[in-house]
Amino acid sequence: MMTRVRSAVSSIIGGIMASGSSAQETHPDPPLRFPYSRPDFLALSPDEVECSADHISRPILILKEMKLPWAAGYAEVINAGKSTLNEDQACCEVVELRKRPADPSSPSYTPTRRRSSLPSVDILESIDSSEVKELNFHYWALFDGHGGSGAAVFAAKFLHLHIEEQLQEVLEILKNPSLQPATCLGEENPVHHLHPSAGCSQRGLSRAASLRGAAGAPGSPNTMAPRFFMEKKIKQESLVVGAIENAFKEIDSHIARERMVYSISGGCTALVVVYLLGKLYVANAGDSRALIVRGGEITPMSSSFTPESERQRLQFLAHLQPSLLGNEFTHLEFPRRVTKKEVGKRMLYRDFTMNGWAYKTVQEEDLKFPLVFGEGKKARVLATIGVTRGLGDHDLKVHDSDIAIKPFLSCSPEVKIYNLSQYEHGADDVMILATDGLWDVLSNQEVAEVVSGFLGNCDPDDKHRYTMAAQDLVMKARGVLRHQGWRIAGDRLGSGDDISVFIIPLMHGNSQQPQPS
Repeated sequence: MMTRVRSAVSSIIGGIMASGSSAQETHPDPPLRFPYSRPDFLALSPDEVECSADHISRPILILKEMKLPWAAGYAEVINAGKSTLNEDQACCEVVELRKRPADPSSPSYTPTRRRSSLPSVDILESIDSSEVKELNFHYWALFDGHGGSGAAVFAAKFLHLHIEEQLQEVLEILKNPSLQPATCLGEENPVHHLHPSAGCSQRGLSRAASLRGAAGAPGSPNTMAPRFFMEKKIKQESLVVGAIENAFKEIDSHIARERMVYSISGGCTALVVVYLLGKLYVANAGDSRALIVRGGEITPMSSSFTPESERQRLQFLAHLQPSLLGNEFTHLEFPRRVTKKEVGKRMLYRDFTMNGWAYKTVQEEDLKFPLVFGEGKKARVLATIGVTRGLGDHDLKVHDSDIAIKPFLSCSPEVKIYNLSQYEHGADDVMILATDGLWDVLSNQEVAEVVSGFLGNCDPDDKHRYTMAAQDLVMKARGVLRHQGWRIAGDRLGSGDDISVFIIPLMHGNSQQPQPS
């Protein structure tokens, strides 16, 4: 800790000297990349945006008119005072896969194409799949910001454009479902099998002869099909997964570049659903959650990435690069903080190689603060942040130190696939997406029961039913304001966090499976 004291004293002295020599030199704050806003599809006026930030009444915002693809429902509510603004963001688009004239990764790039983003439901339902000449993908996304809303707003504006750019590179392959992706573009995939005419001579080729380059062996002048040649067969859906994964990396780099010119505050988690060619691709980086409720059964479609769930990855990184810990933290985990009087004693611990626990002799270096500390929602990385995957946070540091948090945070999403064509879906079969403000107070089972119960009492032909179900779900998690605070069923504490919810009916996916020409 003495080094931190010395650096603090040095910074004070340096600040005094600097102010004495050039007090007039000031650097204005960079401009905001995007002003604070609520999701575009809510179409709120400036006055409505201001009213939505009331931490006392916490009004639940819903769609003014049903205009999202598949008649999807949406609702949101601001926190109870945790932050001044609602740091959640949402986006919903229908994007045509076609060449773009500009590079979305360019700092000067601004999305201009909104015309086809959200066509009316009537237009969407009137599209004949046999007339679809180009591919398009449907896109729903939730971003849960922290440390400011800048990164979440930025991601809501750009992530779908990066996904579009990545998918464009494999568009010709995706337009031909029977085509297996070539290992190397520009080359035809060779057919790897033994020729029947090879007969005994091929079978008689010894391994030693193969290694020496005998006739028929790989590399010989008379090369025949290799006997032990192996090449992975890559499915087309893997190209879509790879495109989404690369898009997450690109948007994170995009934020890093633009923050050099603009103010982009904080970071955000990202939960994205892409519908393409009959499949839903659910990509999650953070602790938001997606689940499918079909025929009363619950299918989780995401995993939460927290300091506890990613402990071993974090510890392994710290083990490989101990300098990232700044001589202030230890990569080992203990059930509680180690005290000086316990040095020399045997204490429970675990490192990156362990799921269980063992005993070790406590040493002086074990007195450092653990890299991962706390339990449940109170678990933190470097005593600072409670999520381990997401976007942004490039400037985040441990309080009162120069230890960067970003090296421990991953922007890589986990992508899960749901094949809509394998099931018949009814009007009450839905996918539910929500930020952690919902899941903090309601379990998967409770959420499924709330939504199923509400939809079961609605007219199946009412296209507003999914927005009303989202509103009801948010209301159940927010609760009612009483003298003890916000309370939900069972007099439990309601959610004081921002809550954003999409409810996506799956039956629309069965009726709208566009096929490539």
